[in-house]
Amino acid sequence: MNVLLSKNQLAAQASYAEFFGIKIAPLAAQIDREEQVPESIIKQLSTAGYLGAILPEACGGLNLDPVTFGLLNEEAGKACTSVRSLLTVQNMVGAVLNRWGSEPLKNKFLPQLTSGTRIAAFALTEPGHGSDASSIEMQVTEEGSFYVLNGTKKWISFAQIAGLFLVFGKLNGKICSLLVPSGAPGLSVKPINGLLGARGCMLGELHFKNVRVPQTHLVGNVGFGLFPVAFTGLDIGRYSIAWGCVGMAQACMESSKLYTKNRKQFGEPIANNQLVKRMLSEMAVDIKAARLLCFSAGKYMEAKKREAFGEILAAKYMATKMLKSASEASVQLHGANGLSNEYPVERFYRDSKIMQLIEGSDQMLQLMISKYN
Repeated sequence: MNVLLSKNQLAAQASYAEFFGIKIAPLAAQIDREEQVPESIIKQLSTAGYLGAILPEACGGLNLDPVTFGLLNEEAGKACTSVRSLLTVQNMVGAVLNRWGSEPLKNKFLPQLTSGTRIAAFALTEPGHGSDASSIEMQVTEEGSFYVLNGTKKWISFAQIAGLFLVFGKLNGKICSLLVPSGAPGLSVKPINGLLGARGCMLGELHFKNVRVPQTHLVGNVGFGLFPVAFTGLDIGRYSIAWGCVGMAQACMESSKLYTKNRKQFGEPIANNQLVKRMLSEMAVDIKAARLLCFSAGKYMEAKKREAFGEILAAKYMATKMLKSASEASVQLHGANGLSNEYPVERFYRDSKIMQLIEGSDQMLQLMISKYN
């Protein structure tokens, strides 16, 4: 992989590995246990510029190219799924706002997103509508110079701490997207806890009861809320998740290699067992394959090719499947210890299931891949 990266990308990769390995990875178990990302970590991410990784430098972002952004997500995923998810959502909303927002909206909110003054949330999913986003029921009506929102959103990452929601609803049957600040009268957030994995993502259920926002908070035009506005964010999300899965699988493999080297049975390390070698080698090859698909998607994105959409779908689908297999094998190689939260593979195994559902389930991606590839 190194021969495919520029010197700047290799240097960035090394700095990301150091940052997440030292500052984030040691806290991953705590984040999982306490089901929240500490404010101190958010401040460190902000100081490093990662909250605006793909946003313009003029608003405090790093303006990373897609491949370098992918490397950031790989190292973040390797350390902590929930922290990587925070970077994902913040950059998803930021990318949508930067691409489709008005200049006043960008000038007001983008610096707040890059600085971490406001944490963002991408409010698309509803209790009855996930994959079928075109059937969302959030109602938007006009009232003078305001839009009024009524409805419910569910499974919204970081809703518990978000200061700004990108909300998708229907105005006269047409999908639109609106920026809704937290604290708006009529908006309430119900925390969702006790998830199988990605427990630090601080999910919430949003309830809108006659929530009024200025019509100037419209992002894009009415009727374009799903295509292309939402899909601008979803592309970023799927791409970020794919790289994050590669990082998670890499962490599983490294943990497994160390464990099997030190674990002795029948008088020798279990790493000497041929079946163990087979499991590790399959893991290594699958990780390399997924990483190359992610790299390919990044290059298509950088070149702004139409094929980028299909490449992102393929990368996300392959990476989530690969992670499921790798994390399961890692737990198996750890034996009973793999079931204990004293070892990180237990957490990665739980987190892997979440990756197969968010930003498009594996089955939904299969349908989309058959159409676009």
